[in-house]
Amino acid sequence: MDVQNKDVNSHPKGLTILFFTETWERFSFYGMRALLVLFLTKVFHFSDVEANRIYGIYTGLVYLTPLLGGYLADRYLGFKKCIFLGATLMMFGHLSLAFETKPFFFLGLGLLILGVGFFKPNIATVLGRIYDEDNKTRMKDSGFTIFYMGINLGGFLGPLFCGYFSKSWGWGYGFGVAAFGVLFGILILLLGQKQFPDKVFEPGKKNHIFEGQKHSTLKKEEKQKLAVIFIFTLFVIIFWAAFEQIGSSINLFIDRHVNRNWFGYDIPTPFFQSLNPLLILIFAPIIASFWTTLAKNNWKPDTSTRFAIGFFILALGFLVLTLVTLDFRPGHKISAVWLLLMVLCITVGELFTSPGGLALVTKLSPKQLGGFMMGVWLLSSFFGNILAGELAGLMKTDNFPTFFGMFAILAFVGGIILYITRKKLQAWMHGADQ
Repeated sequence: MDVQNKDVNSHPKGLTILFFTETWERFSFYGMRALLVLFLTKVFHFSDVEANRIYGIYTGLVYLTPLLGGYLADRYLGFKKCIFLGATLMMFGHLSLAFETKPFFFLGLGLLILGVGFFKPNIATVLGRIYDEDNKTRMKDSGFTIFYMGINLGGFLGPLFCGYFSKSWGWGYGFGVAAFGVLFGILILLLGQKQFPDKVFEPGKKNHIFEGQKHSTLKKEEKQKLAVIFIFTLFVIIFWAAFEQIGSSINLFIDRHVNRNWFGYDIPTPFFQSLNPLLILIFAPIIASFWTTLAKNNWKPDTSTRFAIGFFILALGFLVLTLVTLDFRPGHKISAVWLLLMVLCITVGELFTSPGGLALVTKLSPKQLGGFMMGVWLLSSFFGNILAGELAGLMKTDNFPTFFGMFAILAFVGGIILYITRKKLQAWMHGADQ
């Protein structure tokens, strides 16, 4: 399929390259993420509160630096240079973690934080640009959902491979495998870059809002569209604060309070981090096809409604853990089936929100601010992850129902507000969500 194929119902060829590049980068990210809290508590002997806080700060900062990476790509470096620079920094970051000493460990975290900042917002922006260049904007939601499958293919494989090598050979080998994941991603993009029009990698045009001039060049309609992005960003903070418990508090909960024995084999705790990506791989194509079918028949619900439904389903997932821990006793271990049901709920909730959010940013952002606004969108994950790390420290053996119930209530209230305000938000989008 040629990149310039004018069939508006097909996807640009560049989607395949970006899919596999992102797959390997996320392989490394989620593989390391599955080990982080366990490594901090078992090797460095940090307390749960300290480990969860470090987890929250790290997973938060990797969503703050995209503001810088998006800005530099928009204004100076272009998207290709930023993507390759980010991937290289991440590779050396994972290698630093493999030394298993505190100085190299925190150096590695710093390199990873910078690397993700250069990589993450810009690969998503390039994806949006190849649809705009190919006149296939109507396929963008479906394309981002497919891209999301690539993220979660890596997210599924990463914890399995990194978890296996860390258990069988040592923690350093687990982090080393993550470094090879980034290397594979670099090679795929390097070999496939000729399939993209040069202009999709070029910086955006300079805009007066960055020059400090008195009068902004943004029109009222553009300002309202940007306001919608900021409003959705606030709501997504709540979503990620709840969702990221998977890698922190729930990761420790699984390690200590879930029956992981399967026919005599104790499943390594990091393996459970693959549940969410695996379920996304199963349900993402179904939901992508569903959205495409609805779009062709003009029946697709607006983004606000989809987000509200996603929040309600997220609340249901935490309600499951709330109910199952009501009669929890010290030494008791719950069935892994309940955990699977909980992860299923938050996975479906994620599919109703995150891919659509990425697509919405590319639809609403002025072209010259594409990378920067993608960074603003990812900023929600910064605050959400910082908040997640702090809230995770509240989990105690005697307060599981209260702890999990708190997230169920937060998600439910967020869904209610989104649904009530959906018409106003749609009006401010000025048809961009159609």
